[in-house]
Amino acid sequence: MSDATSITPHEREQQQTDRNRQLEAQLFEQQKTIAQLQRIIHELRAEIERLKSTLASARKTSATSSKPPSSDIVKRKPSATSTSPRKIGGQPGHPMHERTLFKPEEINGGVFVHTLSCCPICHGPVSLSPTSPIVVQQMDLAPLPVRIEEHRAGFYWCPNCVKYHAAELPPQIDKGRLCGPYLTTLIAYLKGACHASFSTVRRFLRDVAGIRISRGHLAHLITKVSTMLDGPYDELLQLLPIQRHVNVDETGHKENGRRPWTWCFRAELFVLFKIESSRGSKVLMDVLGKEFDGLVGCDYFSAYRKYMRVCGVKIQFCLAHLIRDVKHLLELPSPKTRTYGEKLLSELRTLFQVIHQRKTLSATMFQRHLKQARERILSAAKTAVPEAKEAQNMARRFELHGAAYFQFITTPGMEPTNNLAEQAIRFVVIDRVITQGTRGEKGRRWCERIWSTLATCTLQGVSAFDYLHKAVSNSLTNELPPGLLPCST
Repeated sequence: MSDATSITPHEREQQQTDRNRQLEAQLFEQQKTIAQLQRIIHELRAEIERLKSTLASARKTSATSSKPPSSDIVKRKPSATSTSPRKIGGQPGHPMHERTLFKPEEINGGVFVHTLSCCPICHGPVSLSPTSPIVVQQMDLAPLPVRIEEHRAGFYWCPNCVKYHAAELPPQIDKGRLCGPYLTTLIAYLKGACHASFSTVRRFLRDVAGIRISRGHLAHLITKVSTMLDGPYDELLQLLPIQRHVNVDETGHKENGRRPWTWCFRAELFVLFKIESSRGSKVLMDVLGKEFDGLVGCDYFSAYRKYMRVCGVKIQFCLAHLIRDVKHLLELPSPKTRTYGEKLLSELRTLFQVIHQRKTLSATMFQRHLKQARERILSAAKTAVPEAKEAQNMARRFELHGAAYFQFITTPGMEPTNNLAEQAIRFVVIDRVITQGTRGEKGRRWCERIWSTLATCTLQGVSAFDYLHKAVSNSLTNELPPGLLPCST
């Protein structure tokens, strides 16, 4: 055996070279492993960011999106910064509101005077004081509010015609048949304004009024009233395309497993509802027309953007919806995106501060402040935009439709939000929850007409029951129903 001293320099150099090669191979493998781990870490970080963004989108609430409050899984709690929450009931300094007494001509049940014949304690004689008496006015219903009449039309023999002729019934009796105008109006009001089902209406008439009407006949009466409202409804439909500005919103409608849509058109003097199978821009083109010359207030839904693009219609996108979308940027994981959202939200708040100062500023100064706030918002939306998809989408929204958020500045009477349409459609949403929708064409037409009637009467400040009674009475006497607008005939 040869020892280490017998290794030649050449062999020693060869061994060192082999060791270096082994070390280089190990180093290469380690570097390769490190590169793979770095790539995995980078991918995992990107996946975490993506999941955070997805989670933030899934956690959208009515405060950070256009979702209704009823869709919030966890209801939002009051702000923790509120140090003195208001108590239930009237607030300090709020003026008291008391019911005014009925006028003497309105008292149709008599006036009753209650007296004392002696002192209630010592039973001695008493005299009437000049002090004003205690006055209590009480309203009540008659025990049986239904009047039942019988109308007979006899048959008469004519020897010239050699036939019998029946006496003619009055039109309101002949057309009304079982139910008179007041009872027909009450049934329509219970069904439309009170969200009552046919079974509920039938039970109410049986237990309160003491009369029995089948559900089939109730449905027949509702169809009659719906037909009576055709004229006033069509008048509103024809007036929509010539309005200066219209706020529009839509919500789902239930009907035997189908998914129609209820559209709400809120004009200055009236509200019209229309149930359609589509949620697309074709409904807007059919109702408002392709050459609508007014201003449409709406949210940022795609149907309105297409209507604006295809028909060149002016749009006022809802600033309240925009604020919710901007607030969603504050929920995202990227610090740059949150900073971008905070900057944009701050400028939007400044705009609404200007709007709230409308009564304290002159018209010229108010317009100047509005335009300055608009320019700051547009500048903030386009400056230092992060690479995050949500921020880029927001910047692109302002690039394409930024001007459509500020049409209200140059359009008197137009609101910066779509609250008017959303408030009007709230009744429909409640009705959908209670009644579970309709079952066919007749039900849809009834809903369109009664909802439009109720909302327009509320807007006009008139009694919907009185209007329905007038419409029913006119129809039973072969007269045209009154219009829903003050200038209508």
